[in-house]
Amino acid sequence: MKFATGMAFFPPAPFDPAPIVHYARTADRVGFESIWVPEHVAIPADYQSRYPYRAEGKLPGDDEDMPWPEPLLCLSYVAAVTSKIRLGTIVIILPLRHPLYIAKEMATLDVLSGGRAMLGIGSGWLKEEFEALGLDFHVRGKRTDESIQAVRALWRDNPVTFKGKHFNFGPLKCFPKPVQKGGIPIFVGGNSDAAIRRVARYANGYIPVGTLEEVAPLFAKLKAECARIGRNPAEIELCCQCEPAPDAIKRCEDAGVTRVMTGAPLTNDYDQMTRDMEKIGNELIAKFPG
Repeated sequence: MKFATGMAFFPPAPFDPAPIVHYARTADRVGFESIWVPEHVAIPADYQSRYPYRAEGKLPGDDEDMPWPEPLLCLSYVAAVTSKIRLGTIVIILPLRHPLYIAKEMATLDVLSGGRAMLGIGSGWLKEEFEALGLDFHVRGKRTDESIQAVRALWRDNPVTFKGKHFNFGPLKCFPKPVQKGGIPIFVGGNSDAAIRRVARYANGYIPVGTLEEVAPLFAKLKAECARIGRNPAEIELCCQCEPAPDAIKRCEDAGVTRVMTGAPLTNDYDQMTRDMEKIGNELIAKFPG
């Protein structure tokens, strides 16, 4: 089993270099496989879009006011102070970015980290965020699918040409290339039918939102979609949120999950962060080798 932790700056956790360094180095030292950072460019005031992962349809109140750092800059900083832990986005809102930029940024992170980058992507849910950037919310799914294909071409080809409806460029040269053989793995997040179709067609892994009990039906849908299009579902890494308890980890393992999202919150209390993460390292990571 692979153990992942997320780095979010829920108040009163500060967005500050010192706790980031302590958190990342501790996670690296105790054996976490990966660390993931979320993205929002901005949270428009009084947004009307429905947040799909809570019954209230809104982000938790603290989420609206928390710092949402640019994830690739944050992960580059983490890369410089760690040696083994992999670096992921959970998730970058892919249709907000041009594939030329995201391919360049991710390849740069991969080179500088020695091949530790992972790209988690979603198509987005916050219409007002798209509007603030002058982008059409209603074509985000098609932009996402095209962008995945364009990014992979940029990592693979030299020179690169891509012809699509939303992105059209080349032939051109784009360096650096990722150091990981086959390119940087792409994980798709989300619980919608569209997300599941995207995973089956394009992804190396799937990151739904929820515990095993909540996402097991989504895994079944993914398996059925893979069968429908002729893809081997064993090629896709399954991830899910999980409480840090042995029986919960075992249930995930038995269900075919290969990476659990767990860990300790980032706070100002360094001693507490250390104790919480060392407990996971000693009681879980050591007993469920990845």
